[in-house]
Amino acid sequence: MIDFAPKLPKIGKLKPDMAGVIMLPLSKIPLAKVSDTIGDVVKTLLKHIKELETINYIYVVDQEGKLKGVISVKEIFAIDKDAKVAGIMMGKKLVKVRLHTDQERVAFLALKNNLKAIPVIDKSEKLLGVVSSDIILNILSKEATEDILRLAGVQDKFAVDITRIPIKTMVKARIPWLLVGLIGGVLAARILGFFEATLETQIVLAFFIPAVLYISSAVAIQSQTIFIRNLTINPTLVAKNYFFREIQIGGFIALICGVILGFASLLFRAPPFVGIILGISVFLSIIWSVALSVFVPWFLKQSKKDPAIGAGPFTNTLSDISTLIIYFSIASIMLKLFPI
Repeated sequence: MIDFAPKLPKIGKLKPDMAGVIMLPLSKIPLAKVSDTIGDVVKTLLKHIKELETINYIYVVDQEGKLKGVISVKEIFAIDKDAKVAGIMMGKKLVKVRLHTDQERVAFLALKNNLKAIPVIDKSEKLLGVVSSDIILNILSKEATEDILRLAGVQDKFAVDITRIPIKTMVKARIPWLLVGLIGGVLAARILGFFEATLETQIVLAFFIPAVLYISSAVAIQSQTIFIRNLTINPTLVAKNYFFREIQIGGFIALICGVILGFASLLFRAPPFVGIILGISVFLSIIWSVALSVFVPWFLKQSKKDPAIGAGPFTNTLSDISTLIIYFSIASIMLKLFPI
């Protein structure tokens, strides 16, 4: 629609999930010059309508191709045809992304700002393309499926119709992380063996193992899911600040759960110090699990790996093992301090 076709700058290799790959080129989107009138825009739009793949917004650029503003298509038919584009376009606080922006952040920005499309620019503010509404919808569907699969320890390449994938391939894809969990279960059983004397002294402690493991693991999954999501949609996230904030949140949750579980032990007519053991154990194990759930994906991110691969079975196994060690270590200390 405009007599220029800027070439993409040399910025290095783009990944398939970056804005520069998924965007529509300038030839597929409505463009207008700053000096155009609304009448000019309508004529050009109708002339090239068959060539366009998105018509939610008209993108206003100057002679150098720099993005200056945006106009909603529905607005141009309610405005005087002699009005200048420059006088009605929205030019301030435009939401835009760069070629290397992750597609998940593009979708996040579209949802956050209630936009149907997001323009892609270079360092000099030149318009390079647009991520359209249908692409954004595909991103949301794909990313949601991938996140669910990754948290379950399944490779995201299976975010398709699994009925068409051979059984052998599916088994190979799912078994590795399950083996991690299985090995973790064996280690947990071994850890229980080290505290056999403690269990013999107070068998009631065994009754609360499922509850202690569940609550620490559940809080860890919550923290890790939220952290991985924030890492993806907010590349400038300061991990240190986030870590201490999450520890504070985890601390309050740990305190509440510890007190509840401590009082719950009274229903089993357990000695009072059993409630103290449960309260302290839950408090410490939750804080540790929260720290672990943030550290693992952060470490993977620093190692240039996908943070999501540290989720699910891997972190759960580490959380369960450490929770058992904390639980029975505190129990052993308490029983030595308060022998029966």
